[in-house]
Amino acid sequence: MRIERSQALEAGPYQRTEKRRGYANGFKPKTLNTRVGELALQVPQVRGEVEFYPSALERGVRSERALKCAIAEMYVQGVSTRKVTAVMGELCGLEVSSTQVSRATRLLDEELERWRNRPLGEAPYVFLDARYEKIRQGGSVVSCAVLMAFGVDESGHRTVLGVSVSLSEAEVHWRDFFAGLQARGLSGVRLLISDDHAGLKAAREARFPGVPWQRCQFHLQQNAGHYMPRLEMRREVAADLRAIFESTDRLDAERRLRHTADKYAQRAPKLSAWMEANVPDSFTVFAFPPTHRRRLRTSNLMERVSKELKRRTRVATLFPNEASLLRLVSAVLMEIVKSGRPRRLT
Repeated sequence: MRIERSQALEAGPYQRTEKRRGYANGFKPKTLNTRVGELALQVPQVRGEVEFYPSALERGVRSERALKCAIAEMYVQGVSTRKVTAVMGELCGLEVSSTQVSRATRLLDEELERWRNRPLGEAPYVFLDARYEKIRQGGSVVSCAVLMAFGVDESGHRTVLGVSVSLSEAEVHWRDFFAGLQARGLSGVRLLISDDHAGLKAAREARFPGVPWQRCQFHLQQNAGHYMPRLEMRREVAADLRAIFESTDRLDAERRLRHTADKYAQRAPKLSAWMEANVPDSFTVFAFPPTHRRRLRTSNLMERVSKELKRRTRVATLFPNEASLLRLVSAVLMEIVKSGRPRRLT
């Protein structure tokens, strides 16, 4: 609205020019009802020869839809300020310079940076996950890893602890990610929950020595499919693994695992060996309160977040750089935290 006022006056703030048609005269409060609730606005005012009222307020819902389309187009076009200028002019009837777009982007980045670097506290349980998005790097299209951490505080509420973007899940990237969480005050971690991500094991042993790890039982059950000699075995193997996971305690789980591994030793020797080597990684949860186990045994919480991210990032399909990807992912996670109801572990 300030940009449109400057266009109507044919002069920017404090600019001296013979073309000036009037003067800025402060702001007037206005409440606008939208689909996200009431918005408290400060409407720019003018004095002098020119009449002015922001066109966005006249168009109402149509303007909101246009802005949503423009934002989507920004990401589709790679957040190019030149293309954003064209889109805003086409959809919203405004000519916005690349300098103004860059300034708006910088302000958003500053807000997201403050959120990503906010202080943390104790989080006994920490869920970890990584997903991949396509970015342009050195003239080529490569996969970029989005590293995420969710925590459960002392009251049992879940929240996003941090997010980072790197070119892989290598140990150095996970280690730097963990170091950043600890520098912001993350403490009191009693359990890490994740899939068996590449590079994660060495990183967590370096940054969280002595903290036990729970391997996600859901992903573990999916991994078993790679070691079955016949597809028709899937239902039977899935039932056997569920029976192991639903054991009353670790001793019971170990007993059922031995029985199951012996069962498949002849029919599927690779599967049997894989079970003995990997399934015990999912038994750590038995050392924690029974009321917490159902939530701690998998990283499905992160899977739901990943689906929400995918719903947004698929609009862009390809990001021009790491910063662009981090901006959108951070905004989505911040939105999830601020708009969603706190959920308890139990």
